[in-house]
Amino acid sequence: MEQFALTHAWLIPLVPAAAFAIIGLFLQNFHKLSAAIAILAITFGFVMSLGIAGAVFNLGITVDAPFVQRIEWIKIAGLQFDMGVIIDPLSVLMLLVVTLVSLLVQIYSVGYMKGDKGFGRFFSYMSLFSASMLGLNISINFVQMYVFWELVGLCSYLLIGFYYYRIPAREAAKKAFITTRIGDFGLLIGILLLQMLFGTVDFIQLRQVIPVYLMANGAGVLTIIGILLFMGPIGKSGQFPLHVWLPDAMEGPAPVSALIHAATMVVAGVYLVARAYFLFASLPILMNIIAWIGAFTAFFGASIAFSQHAIKRILAYSTISQLGYMMLSLGVGSLTASMFHLMTHAFFKSLLFLCAGAVMHAVNEEADIFKMGGLRRKMPVVFVTMTIGVLAISGLPPFSGFFSKDAILAAAAHVSMPLYLIGIVTAFMTAFYMARLLFLVFFGESRQKEVHKVSRFMQLPLIVLAALAVVSGLGGYVYNFGDWVRFGPPVVEHMDWLLASTSTLLSLLAFVLAWNIYGSKRWSSDIIAKKLGIIYTITFNKYYIDEFYALLCRIFIDGIGKIMYFIDLYIIDGTVNAVSALVLLFSKLLSKFQTGQVQRYAAVFVCGVVILLLCTIMYLDKVNGVLAAGGAF
Repeated sequence: MEQFALTHAWLIPLVPAAAFAIIGLFLQNFHKLSAAIAILAITFGFVMSLGIAGAVFNLGITVDAPFVQRIEWIKIAGLQFDMGVIIDPLSVLMLLVVTLVSLLVQIYSVGYMKGDKGFGRFFSYMSLFSASMLGLNISINFVQMYVFWELVGLCSYLLIGFYYYRIPAREAAKKAFITTRIGDFGLLIGILLLQMLFGTVDFIQLRQVIPVYLMANGAGVLTIIGILLFMGPIGKSGQFPLHVWLPDAMEGPAPVSALIHAATMVVAGVYLVARAYFLFASLPILMNIIAWIGAFTAFFGASIAFSQHAIKRILAYSTISQLGYMMLSLGVGSLTASMFHLMTHAFFKSLLFLCAGAVMHAVNEEADIFKMGGLRRKMPVVFVTMTIGVLAISGLPPFSGFFSKDAILAAAAHVSMPLYLIGIVTAFMTAFYMARLLFLVFFGESRQKEVHKVSRFMQLPLIVLAALAVVSGLGGYVYNFGDWVRFGPPVVEHMDWLLASTSTLLSLLAFVLAWNIYGSKRWSSDIIAKKLGIIYTITFNKYYIDEFYALLCRIFIDGIGKIMYFIDLYIIDGTVNAVSALVLLFSKLLSKFQTGQVQRYAAVFVCGVVILLLCTIMYLDKVNGVLAAGGAF
């Protein structure tokens, strides 16, 4: 099984792609059959991924010595690109995470999307997304990855705008597509420059030639290329300042939020940096940029989540913050801690989004947490599982987030104390706003007259993800995640218990403060909001980033449009119109002589002959006069 899975890894994205085609072309109106085919396809991918994981472990495959399959894809004069499969611990981790979370989300979707007219279309899109993401994970070069990268972006557009008849969904889909294109353009330019500089974009070949190039030429040019490449992850992984699309992406169905915008698609940028870590880690300036952008994004996202009211929007900004943590870890040199947190985050964040979807589904799609309350008695399974998710993301032991988050904080502390302080403050803020969400939704008085039951299809994935949120972090720590995945140095392998204790105490303090404000209501949240004044207003309005971008569009895009309109209307069109008017004038004048009357033509001919004769006589007289005077002609 292991050897078969290893040599047939290309089937993992191909089978969901086939499911997309079959459902999309023939089975959109057959709801049960379309769901069954989509789930079977991703189940096949998960089983194959397990076999590949066993092969990687038993055969000692590492990032430095991966298993590779290639076929010739594009070959023209002086240019060749292969397509193939790269299998190593990094790709195996992503295959397991994507297939497992996708499987659980699709099972959940059977209950969540029941009765929806677009049921079959939804599962066809989900299959296409799974195929695209899995293809990205096993790509052997930047060009192949970029193809699947864009397919992932297309799937995001389709799923965010799934309810295309709703204006907010359409606008959110366009916003996501356009915003990520900015980063993707930088990524494309970086890939082209790599091809021009090295004659290849293959990961294995680049790993060999880049150290030689750096020794001979320094890091200047390569740093610029690295910054361009990093623009792609900034857009796709919601890093500041291209984060604005991700919160609006919550207009898609809850399973979409859980799968694409929490666990899989948004970590594509993190995975790209990890896959090309041999490049990024060799450029100190770029590593500092990654670390500081990640740290700022983590703090920035958490500060906005502090004051939001919509349950999915809170989780969206939380996702931005956690992605910032992953980038921070990569920037300070700990690939292991970043991938560890990527795995644990996939479990507890998809759990939180699915729980949020179950809550909204039960209360008639109400999203405002201040209009909820007392749901722990009416939704006990959702309450217990969401509590586990909240404790995990808050970094409390023994839940998964405790181990992965503190590994990142320890890595940051070894490199930069300012980065560590930003990380620890963000951890406190995360625990506070997640406790706020938990207490407002599940505690206090019930504000809902009717609460619908949650189907078993929706409950089963919650239980499985909750279990993973409990054991994945502890299991990774006990069995030494870094050794198992063999990512190699530089990493921080051991838990710093002093730092871990500090972050745990801060998280507990955040829970106590949140309980006093939103649980027991000993302190009034309204009074606190008023005292915070402009700080609360700014964070509630997301620092007015969207308004700032809208202003830039009006000033620059609309302004440039007006200038171009003036140039087109008055200069280009004016010149063309002036030339045409001049031609028209001459044509009118000449048309006076083209009347079609023979007698007039004869008169003009006679006049012309007379004039010609007169001119000839005058010329001859002049010549004779000169000759008579003895001059030379």
